[in-house]
Formats: sequence, structure tokens, C-alpha cells
Amino acid sequence: MARRNWALKDYYSKAENVAEGQLRLRAKFGHDCLYSFFYAPVEIEAWDGEVIFRNDGPPNSGAPFIENPEQILRMKAPEIEKIPCLVKVLRATEMMKARVGDDCPIIGVVMSPFSLPVMQMGFDRYLDLMSDRPELFDRLMQLNEAFCVDWANAQLRAGATAICYFDPVSSTTIIPPDLYRRTGFAVAKRTLARIQGPTATHMASGRTLPILGDIAQTGTAVVGVSALEDLEQIKMACRGKLTVLGNLNGIEMRRWNPEEAETAVRKAIAQAGPGGGFILADNHGEIPWQVPDDVLFTIAEASRRWGAYPIQETESNGR
Repeated sequence: MARRNWALKDYYSKAENVAEGQLRLRAKFGHDCLYSFFYAPVEIEAWDGEVIFRNDGPPNSGAPFIENPEQILRMKAPEIEKIPCLVKVLRATEMMKARVGDDCPIIGVVMSPFSLPVMQMGFDRYLDLMSDRPELFDRLMQLNEAFCVDWANAQLRAGATAICYFDPVSSTTIIPPDLYRRTGFAVAKRTLARIQGPTATHMASGRTLPILGDIAQTGTAVVGVSALEDLEQIKMACRGKLTVLGNLNGIEMRRWNPEEAETAVRKAIAQAGPGGGFILADNHGEIPWQVPDDVLFTIAEASRRWGAYPIQETESNGR
């Protein structure tokens, strides 16, 4: 699959394209899993919101469809099996599962009920809702939680091995820890308890260190962490509680040469690999289109070279 010969809107128009694309990418780069994720605003599309496509990056959500908080009282959660864009994701998941069976994990994705409102109503209205209209905030969480649980479990039934729970608004980059503990933490505990499979919580490059103990109490197994934080501190805080996922900087990756890519891989593995409980990945959950192939090939090869156990905690390993 040539990387730049597709119009991305056409690519995402068929489940077959995404399933085949994932299989070909894994054959090319040798990574460890398949990713049934299409694009973040597929969930906004499910709520009849706007999706904006472009050919040099991921689709994004258009204008928020909740213009007045009172609309929340009239909203109903989408029925998964009746929404064409969601059915397409499920079909792609089924196709991947039919091809790989149990030989390769398939990772499904949901937007957290707590973070989805940024696309539903915009940051400013959402933050105002949290502080000024707690009854409507609770109602929106009720709707979003029901949708999130149904959507996650539908993906698991279709063949997903685990669910990535994207929750960037809960990160301490966005809100203070005490507000998270009153809001996003409670939402995550309720929601993850009803998802019928393993989950990984990802803050989409947001910081997590001050709330790692809380995240561990939500029932998730993995946490995606930021390139802006010290990976050794993260690993120490997560030891025995959470597997660490991260934390290569996808934005900087666009400018790396192969030598810089290998250095970054060696450093991350040296900091978080010893003792297990570490999955090397980018820190956002999405690698930019502009990252060169030779950098990705180097990351893949370096992870195999330096990530073999037992990992030696020495300077030669990048410390």
C-alpha cells in the first residue's frame, strides 16, 4: 500500500481497506498488534456530528453539535448496530480477526465518556458545564458511558483483544488532579467495570505522573504516558500496578534520523524495560503521517535488538 496514493476519505470508506492496510503495515514494519481504530471523530459521526477529512493527517471533528447545554436533556445514545460508520469498524475488526486468529492482538478504541464532550460541545462549553451545570454534566456522562460501554463491548465481540480507553481530558496537562478525582476518575471506574475485556488507558500525550495511583484503581491494565515526563519515574510509580505504554515523541519523530531514532529507543527501553511491564510505543497513540519510513524501520529493528530479555541496566543500553 503506497502511503500517499490514497485519499484518506476513500481509504476509510471501506472496512476492507482498513483491514488490509493494517495487515500490510504489520507485514512491513513488524509491530506487535493490529489497530482497528479508524479515527477519533468516528464517534462524533455516530452522534450525527461533522467529520473533516484531510490527506496529510487524521480526520478531525467539525463544529460541536451541542450548542446549548439544554440539548443534553433531549439527546439519546446511538444504537451501535444502526450506525454505518461504527458497523464499518466492527467489520474491519472481524476481517482482521479472521486473518490473524489468536496470533496477533487486535486493539479496539473508545473515547472516554469524560473526554468525548470536547468534540461534542467544545472545550469552553464543556468546562463551563462541569462547573456550572452539574446536573447536565451528570446526564451527559450517563449518556456517554452507556454509549462507550456498548461500543467497547461490540468491538470485543467482533474480535478485538483489548480496548484502548482514550481519556486526554483526565490528564494533568488538562485538569488538576483534584478535579480529575471528582470527575474523570469516577467516570472511568464506572465505565471500565462494565467493559467485558482488558483495557488500556491512554492520555494521548498528556501527563499522568500525579494521578498514576488513581488510574491504577480504575481497573485498567496499561497506561499510555507522555514524552514530557520522566520515564524512570513513571515506571517506578507503576511497578506492580500498571504496564507502561510509551513514550516516544511522535512529533519529534518527524525530524529524527535513524541514529536519533535508535538512541531514543535504547533510552526508553533502558529506563522502563527492566523487570517487564513496558510496551514501547509512541506517546500519543497516533504516529504522524510525515514520519519517514526509515525512522519507523529503525524503531522496529532497535526495539528487537535492545528489547530482548534479560535487559541489561547498563550505559551501553542507552542510560
